[in-house]
Amino acid sequence: MEEILRGRVHKYGDNVDTDSIIPGRFLKEMDPKKLAEHAMEGIDPNFVKKVKPGDFVVAGRNFGCGSSREHAPIALRYAGIKAVLAKSFARIFYRNAIDGGHLIPIEIDDSVYEKLSDGDEIEVDVSKGIIRNLTKNEFYNIRPIPELVMKIIKAGGIFMFRYETEGV
Repeated sequence: MEEILRGRVHKYGDNVDTDSIIPGRFLKEMDPKKLAEHAMEGIDPNFVKKVKPGDFVVAGRNFGCGSSREHAPIALRYAGIKAVLAKSFARIFYRNAIDGGHLIPIEIDDSVYEKLSDGDEIEVDVSKGIIRNLTKNEFYNIRPIPELVMKIIKAGGIFMFRYETEGV
């Protein structure tokens, strides 16, 4: 996995729940590509038409609240999102994103959230903890991502991480 991610910002507010990320009527779908066709449909019906591989979701507090559906990070990842930058995450979404190796959940401060605008082109240097806003020619710091979290994501999820480290 590359350490510097580049894409456009798709910005949302607080309390984006899992039903907004992937509506419940699609939970019987097992094909990740089919799930991706409905990513963010509950809050932004045009999301899949706008998103490009490598883009970012930027959100306020409590991103991924609601039910514990694993489908939410899968739908986002297969829609092209590599990382979600949010003021805070619902604990179960955070774990599902990491454990499945689907997304990098990155916590940002209020000030960073306020400075990022929908459509901004940004680069996120995960290892250095820096966002470079190419649109505004600004730099912002992000909270460090724990080393273990990055190892799990790089391995492709918790099961692959266990296999690589424990031979399970």
